[in-house]
Amino acid sequence: MALIACGELAAAVNMAAAKDRAPAQAVPTAFEMQLYYADRTWNWADGAAYFAQDRRLRAWTAKPDSTSIAEGRWLLTNDGKMCMELVWRSKTYAATPIRTCFSHRIHNGNVEQRMEPGGGWYSFKHASGNATDEHRKFQEGDAKSIEFDTARKLVESKS
Repeated sequence: MALIACGELAAAVNMAAAKDRAPAQAVPTAFEMQLYYADRTWNWADGAAYFAQDRRLRAWTAKPDSTSIAEGRWLLTNDGKMCMELVWRSKTYAATPIRTCFSHRIHNGNVEQRMEPGGGWYSFKHASGNATDEHRKFQEGDAKSIEFDTARKLVESKS
């Protein structure tokens, strides 16, 4: 009888603990995220990044009086993260390695994204498509290679 009471107490404690835990968040797999990023160019307001199939990554930014380029790699995890490991350089600084990660989750059937650590969640890709989706800023292929090469020449010029 005491053994049954202990079992019931343990079950009650486990049920209470389960209620206190947040439900597991659904995340896209690394394979699913590969479909979002691989062989695509992510266009930004002042530049772009190209995610090659072989996980190489190159990026550029051009602001008034400031052009930067970066080369490195990108990686995916099965817990919904995409990380960019880039070494940035410009005429005024060289070899600055930066790791930037984005988390992804599936919320109400749509994929959301946020910059780590602790950025706010925003729409990455709706199942039915949406004008505010960040994924709409992606183009197939290396769509900005000419701009990257131009930025590289500016950064590497001796003037």
